[in-house]
Amino acid sequence: MSKDLASFHDYLLKSKRILAVCGAGLSASSGLPTFRGAGGMWRQHNAMELSTPEAFRNHPGLVWQFYSLRRHFALKAAPNAAHYALAQLARIRPYPQFLTLSQNVDGLSDHAGHPAKSIEYLHGSLFRVRCMRSWCRYERDDTSDPIAPALEVDEEEPEDGWRRLEIDELPKCPQCKTGLLRPAVVWFGENLDSQMLKRIDQYLVRPGQDPVDLCLVIGTSGTVYPAAGYASKVKAQGGKVAVLDIDCSVRHEQAKDENADWLFEGDAAKLLPEMLEPIIGSLTALSRPPGKANGQVVGSVDISDIRLCPE
Repeated sequence: MSKDLASFHDYLLKSKRILAVCGAGLSASSGLPTFRGAGGMWRQHNAMELSTPEAFRNHPGLVWQFYSLRRHFALKAAPNAAHYALAQLARIRPYPQFLTLSQNVDGLSDHAGHPAKSIEYLHGSLFRVRCMRSWCRYERDDTSDPIAPALEVDEEEPEDGWRRLEIDELPKCPQCKTGLLRPAVVWFGENLDSQMLKRIDQYLVRPGQDPVDLCLVIGTSGTVYPAAGYASKVKAQGGKVAVLDIDCSVRHEQAKDENADWLFEGDAAKLLPEMLEPIIGSLTALSRPPGKANGQVVGSVDISDIRLCPE
């Protein structure tokens, strides 16, 4: 594995088709809690145990309070320079030259103006809701905060301050009138959207198109499938893989398993704009597109802020 940014830039400029696979590390600089890992607790509950269909069926009020908190903080957060860098790359290299696969549900890529045709949200979105009834097809975008009066977030509430809510206090499906609305995210034990997976497979093996030359693995552990397998697919077609991670000490062996050609360590918000600069130029004053929240200025990126992983 190389630590040479110059060699990465050379290959980047030669690449005709690029794939980016992004995880929670992409949004780390935006200050969002991930509720993952050993410390992934929310108000004395294991956050991962709240992210299942069974949890919603048994404790819908508790699950909705957890997701209302996530929605609340995601709406307050601003995209960081990494989101803007990918959005700019997607504008300069439009689909099918570039595609982002995001495991994040926070909506920050959308707020950064990432073209919709050039991004797939593998795990759905916090800001889309659907009916819990399998036979009811109701679904909508929803950025209201709170989504129901009883779900208003009190940021000063103590850690054990979750409330027991009645079913009538939770958001209801306006179409079937019987089901509760639920976040349109992919919970543990649920399948990813089959049509989306088909589109991704078609992008990787596109008849009449050049193969994907480069896969960027950004801020993801590389352990959740199918996202974890896309880098290997690019590699199998003769492409190269660059891994960006905040801590190489916990990622080095996984990067070897992915046959990574470059392994860079650092905050994606500082690292990614520098890596993509030969194509996107310098990010000095990009702001959110009209219709989003108030614009946020993105500072220039200094290469001195970036550490490169040892080989």
